Amino acid sequence: MHIDWSYSAAGLGIGFLVGLTGVGGGALMTPVLMLLFGVAPRTAVGTDLWVAAVTKLVGGTVHQHHGSVDWEVFRRLSAGSIPTAVLTLVWLHTSAVQSSQDARMMTALGVVLIVTAVATIFRQKVHAVGNRLRETMPTQFKLIQPALTVFAGAILGFLVTFTSVGAGALGAVMLLYLYPKRMKPAKLIGTDLVHAVPLTIVAGTGHLLLGNVNYVLMLTLLLGSVPGVIIGSFASSRAPENVIRAAIALALVASGIKMISL
Repeated sequence: MHIDWSYSAAGLGIGFLVGLTGVGGGALMTPVLMLLFGVAPRTAVGTDLWVAAVTKLVGGTVHQHHGSVDWEVFRRLSAGSIPTAVLTLVWLHTSAVQSSQDARMMTALGVVLIVTAVATIFRQKVHAVGNRLRETMPTQFKLIQPALTVFAGAILGFLVTFTSVGAGALGAVMLLYLYPKRMKPAKLIGTDLVHAVPLTIVAGTGHLLLGNVNYVLMLTLLLGSVPGVIIGSFASSRAPENVIRAAIALALVASGIKMISL
């Protein structure tokens, strides 16, 4: 098996960002594979889902060890995301020819990357809106929290299965809006990471059955991403997150525009 260490280096950097901020798995890895390394869209999405599953399992385990996972929120998100992921896989299996799938994936990925960038930039404003609603209408807000969380999970289930993007940045913003009081930074990252594990495994298994996973590429990326996410998870409480998120957002916008223009 030939190992291209440039893939491992990319995995190391992206894994570090995932552990540090909970953002950057599919949102950075998939565009890097497609734009820098020339990997086909379907293969990039399918392979990245498995890299994300293993990477986030490791990162989520570290956060769980620190007690920073809200299991009730995890169950609500999963109730929406897992069934939607399965339905999306069925749609991919029965849809048109692969070339049109690639074109749709490229466009959808570009749009989702830009939306993710906007969500990353304005996450504090979204949090403030959720916090205001929680304080002015506490009873009504708590009443609709479970249903809205399941719905948010369903949106993530589709996006992650189709583009491999969304579980990190978009998931975090949704949780900040829906749970403005209980989602402290460490718990937000931990819950976000742990929810992504079963979702990416289900979506990745479907792509595996569709023949969209490159095993050698996956293992090469994991050689970098696993140590990266461990380092990032331990450093998450000491990093200048605002600066890092701004840099990630700029990279996402540039990647999204490039994807749409191809």
